[in-house]
Amino acid sequence: MPLSALLPQIDDRTYDDIVAEIRTRIARYAPEWQPGDAAWTDVNDNDPGITLAQVFAWQAEMLIYRMNQVPQLNYIKFLQMIGIELQPAVAATAEVTFPILATATQSIVQIPLGTQLTADPGDGGTPLMFQTRFGINAFRAQLDQILVAEGGGGYADVTALNGDGTQVFEPFGAAGLVNAEIALGFVDAAPLPASVLDLAFVVTANPQAGGWYQCGDRVVAPAVIAWEYWSGTGWLGLNQLKDETLAFSRSGHVQLRLPSAGITATAIFSGNPDDLTQRYWIRARLSASQYQVGPQLNAIRTNTASVIQAQTIVNEVLGGSDGTRSQTFQLANTPVLEGSLELQIQQSEDGPTTWTEVEDFLSSGPTDAVYVLNRTTGQITTGNGVNGAVPAAYVPNPAANVVAVQYQVGGGARGNVAAQVISTLSSPIAGVDANNVGNLLPAIGGSDEESLDAAIARAPRALKSQDRAISVADFEYLATQAGGVARAKALPLYNPAFPDLNCPGAVSVIIVPNTSAAAPRASDALLAEVCAYLDARRLLACELFVLRPTYQKVLVQADVTVEDAADSAAATLGIEAALAKYFHPLTGGDSGVGWPFGGTIYFSRVFQKIFDVSGVADINSVTLVLDGVAQPPCTNVPIAPVALVYSTEHEVTANYSTGANT
Repeated sequence: MPLSALLPQIDDRTYDDIVAEIRTRIARYAPEWQPGDAAWTDVNDNDPGITLAQVFAWQAEMLIYRMNQVPQLNYIKFLQMIGIELQPAVAATAEVTFPILATATQSIVQIPLGTQLTADPGDGGTPLMFQTRFGINAFRAQLDQILVAEGGGGYADVTALNGDGTQVFEPFGAAGLVNAEIALGFVDAAPLPASVLDLAFVVTANPQAGGWYQCGDRVVAPAVIAWEYWSGTGWLGLNQLKDETLAFSRSGHVQLRLPSAGITATAIFSGNPDDLTQRYWIRARLSASQYQVGPQLNAIRTNTASVIQAQTIVNEVLGGSDGTRSQTFQLANTPVLEGSLELQIQQSEDGPTTWTEVEDFLSSGPTDAVYVLNRTTGQITTGNGVNGAVPAAYVPNPAANVVAVQYQVGGGARGNVAAQVISTLSSPIAGVDANNVGNLLPAIGGSDEESLDAAIARAPRALKSQDRAISVADFEYLATQAGGVARAKALPLYNPAFPDLNCPGAVSVIIVPNTSAAAPRASDALLAEVCAYLDARRLLACELFVLRPTYQKVLVQADVTVEDAADSAAATLGIEAALAKYFHPLTGGDSGVGWPFGGTIYFSRVFQKIFDVSGVADINSVTLVLDGVAQPPCTNVPIAPVALVYSTEHEVTANYSTGANT
C-alpha cells in the first residue's frame, strides 16, 4: 500500500461530526439563552447560535485537515516534546523453590544472590534466563507433615493438600478462632540449625479483605499469630522477624529465628498413633483473632526465593571520555532493567566515581555527576556543562575510563512462563536437588516494549491526567502505568466494604494484570504496588481501593455442520480457539481489546463468531453455560455488574452433512 496510508490520522472528525457534537453539548453548557432567560431549544440551521457553531466547525475542520498532514516523524517529535516515550520492557518475576537433598553434608546450603536458572517458555525460541533477587539459607530439613487444630480439639493431617498448589486447606479452621493452630513437622538427621527459617505461604485468596486493598491507610493484620516450637516439655516462643502475609491474609514470606539451644524431635504430635517418625515441630497459634472468615492456603514452601527474568552484566568497559559536551556511550546488551545500571567514570588519580541516573537534565547543575539512560537502546548520555557535568578525559586510561560496573538486561511477555518451567540451574549447587527445582506458580508481570500505536493512544490520556488522579479516566490510565496492569476500571462512589451503597469520596479501581492466564488475577504484591502508585496521585479526601476483578465462567456447547471438503477436526479447533479469544478478559469482546466490564453476552455475536470459522457450513444448536448453569436458547446472557467473563474449554461437535461425526 502507499506509504501515505501509514501516516497517523490525528483527528478523524468531519464538519458534520463537529456540528453534531456541538448540538449535543448545548443542553449541558448553555442551558439558558440570553436575553430573556429563555431555554435554547431551537437547534435547527435557522438559529443564529447554530450558525456560529457551523462557522466554528468549518474552521475546526480546516485545522484538523492541516494537522492530519503532519508526517509521522513530526508526530513522534510532538510526543517527545510532551514527555511521551515508549515504555521499555518489564521483567517477569516468580517464586522458585530450591529443595535440598536429604544426603547433603551441611544442614544449610547457601543459595547466593544472582543464582541463575533457565526456562523454556515452549514457543520454540531461545531459553530465558532468570536469577534470584536475593540470597537465602536453604534448610536440609524437609517439611514432612502439616497438622491443623481448631483449638481444643485433635489434630487433622492436611499434608496431602500441600501439593501442587491447586488444593485448599484451612490453617485455623473455617472460623479462625483463638488458639486454633497449624503445626509444621520437619525431618532431618540433625537438630534444626540456629538460623533464620524462611517459610513461603501461598494464600488462596484474601478473604479478610475480600480481594481488595485500601490505599493510604496502614494495613492491620486481622489476627495475632504466636510462633512457637516444641522444646520437649512444652511450647516456647520464637522470634518472628518478618511477616509479609499479615496473618495469612495474603501470600508472602514469614521469617523466624530458630533458637540456639536447638529443637527437640518428637513423635507425639503426629496425629497418628502408628506414626513414630521423629519430627521437629513449629507451630503458628492464634493468640487473638478478628477473622471474619478463616484464611485458606494453597501451599507452604521452604527454601523459596524470588527470581526475575534477567541477566546481570558486570564490568563492561564502555570507552573513554574526551571532555566534550553531551557525550554518549553504548551498552552492549539491551533492554536494561530499571534502576539496575551502576556507572563509574574515572577522571583523576583519586579513583572512579559513581554517576547517578536521572530522567532528564532539566534540574541538574553544571557539576552534577548524572546521566540519562535510554533503557531500550542502551545509550547513555552525559551532561553539557550547563545541565549535568561533562566527564573529563583521563590521560592514564583515555579509552577505558567509563565502566558499567553492573546492569541487568531482560524483560518481555515471554517471561510470563507457566508453573514448573523455571527448573534448570545454570550451574549446579552442591546439596541442591536439581531435579525438583521449580516455580510452584506461573511467572507474572512481564511485558514487551510499548508500541508506537500504544504510545499515541496513551498521549491524550497522559496530557489530561497530568499525573493526577481526579476523573474516572485519570484513575484508569494511571493504574495501567503502575506496571504489570493491562486493564483498569474505575468505580466512583464504590466502597467494597459497602457494595450496595453510594459512598461519597470513595473510588475503587479494578485491575486486570498482564498475564496469559484464562482469568488473570492480580497478586497481592501487584495490588499493593498499584495502591502505592495511585495513593501518591489521588486527592487528599479521596478514599481509594484497588480490587481484583470478579470472573464468571462461560462454556459454549455448539453442534455444527462442516462443509464436505473441510477438515472437521480443524474446524472444531478453530471454533474453540475463536471462542476462547472472544471471551478472554484481555483479548476478547467485539473490539478485541478485552471483554467489557459487565458486558452482556449477545447470542447473535457468539453465533457469528462460530460462523466466521473456515469450514463451518451450518450451526445446528448453540447453548451458553454461565457458571455451570445452561441458559435458555437464543437469548442474551447478562453478567454481574463490572464482572468479566473467561473460558477454559468449550464443547464443540462437528458433523458432516452426510452424517460422519468427529
